[in-house]
Amino acid sequence: MATHMARFRTWNRAHSFGVAAYRRYSSGGGYPNVPLSTPLPGVPKPVFASVDEREKCETKVTTLENGLRVASQNKFGQFCTVGVLVNSGSRHEAKFPSGISHFLEKLAFSSTAQYGSKDEILLTLEKHGGICDCQTSRDTTMYAVSAEVKGLDTVVGLLADAVLHPRLTDEEIEMTRMAVRFELEDLNMRPDPEPLLTEMIHAAAYRGNTVGLPRFCPQDNVEKIDRNLLHTYLRSYYTPDRMVLAGVGIEHEQLVACARKYLLGVKPVWGAGTPGKVDLSVAGYTGGIVKTEKDMSDVSLGPTPIPELTHIMIGLESCSFLEDDFIPFAVLNMLMGGGGSFSAGGPGKGMFTRLYLNVLNRHHWMYNATSYHHSYEDSGLLCIHASADPRQVREMVEIITREFIQMGGTPGEMELERAKTQLKSMLMMNLESRPVIFEDVGRQVLATGKRKLPHELCDLISNVTASDIKRVTTKMLRSKPAVAALGDLTELPSYEHIQTALSSKDGRLPRMYRLFR
Repeated sequence: MATHMARFRTWNRAHSFGVAAYRRYSSGGGYPNVPLSTPLPGVPKPVFASVDEREKCETKVTTLENGLRVASQNKFGQFCTVGVLVNSGSRHEAKFPSGISHFLEKLAFSSTAQYGSKDEILLTLEKHGGICDCQTSRDTTMYAVSAEVKGLDTVVGLLADAVLHPRLTDEEIEMTRMAVRFELEDLNMRPDPEPLLTEMIHAAAYRGNTVGLPRFCPQDNVEKIDRNLLHTYLRSYYTPDRMVLAGVGIEHEQLVACARKYLLGVKPVWGAGTPGKVDLSVAGYTGGIVKTEKDMSDVSLGPTPIPELTHIMIGLESCSFLEDDFIPFAVLNMLMGGGGSFSAGGPGKGMFTRLYLNVLNRHHWMYNATSYHHSYEDSGLLCIHASADPRQVREMVEIITREFIQMGGTPGEMELERAKTQLKSMLMMNLESRPVIFEDVGRQVLATGKRKLPHELCDLISNVTASDIKRVTTKMLRSKPAVAALGDLTELPSYEHIQTALSSKDGRLPRMYRLFR
């Protein structure tokens, strides 16, 4: 009887969907074969949440009575990213021993007036599924927390405490000294020299001023930095008018209410005395060369050691991110592209960029050729990093100077469109991530008081023409080069020869004749 009823149910289903739309399992059961393009029978039609288009995209900014700006971007989800960005970094340390920002980064989220230790802070965040981080750059310090939206009040209170009421105990400062020493040692030992070269190229390009000041604490200054010095610096630079409270994934009104509660009328731990004079120096591009002779033969030992390499970085002045030419420079940087000689992938990985096609594909002995663009509120630097065997340094430098000269030509229509498309693609893919949106909102509002939305940036990228690329390159090639060199520099051409090559029509180095080799 049971078998008869099962067959009857099977026949009814087959009759409903059609015999051809019904499949049987080997066990005798079956399931309807409904195509994916057809709604499932009996399933109610879904109703999706809708939002006003402008409301979804808009970044809201409110300025409190004390000058603090509160910026938010709505984004659906259970988690949010909230943080405080301060207009403070290594470029502001002209009147202080270099390394204060480095110390503050390491001391962030340690004990505060409300929390007895870093562990207490982490346990509080853990209750809301949260994590915290602090990063400093040459012009910005960023304290950030990602946590559940329900814990917003706790998160903002914790951030305010970490920024305005750090205890900076002797024990914490001593631990930070140890951490800084270790990081400096690691910086000189790691196989990837890019952070060290970036330091060197900035020191060469902006010798002794603003963004040319060291981002990492120099070894000689580690013992000089103490609580009194940190408080003097914080009194000058950690003022409300130099801060932005940014949030992504939260309602703007909620964030403003929390900002009023925890960041308005609050007396910081360093006192409400008269702030010191803020350094408002404008970056002065000088050009020049910084060289470090170093044995790179044992940088990465093991079964597959990295060969001994000499690293060269050559840069020229570009523009600030506040200028209209910033977008053409960004496209130019993408057009140059590059990477390591062992990179794999298709057009999306940049294998059709100039540094791949003209350099890495033609010169098998070159280990790396990559373009970088560093931009600040008053200047910028476009540079190319290359590495090769020490015996071929001269040839490598000439290849890079020729690439700089060739930038001055009119780019082809296809390569320009590819670079623009790749830049837009990279921008939109990065802005899928909530922490990246948070940083974008915070940095833009800190620098300009407002935010350009992604679709506006994409329109600006689309409007870049071949003549724009030629114009900005011609302007860039008039500046003096900045050169950083690391490794065995026996074959390195002189700075004057590099400068001559970048002033010539073909980018070639002056010929050298030797009687003896």
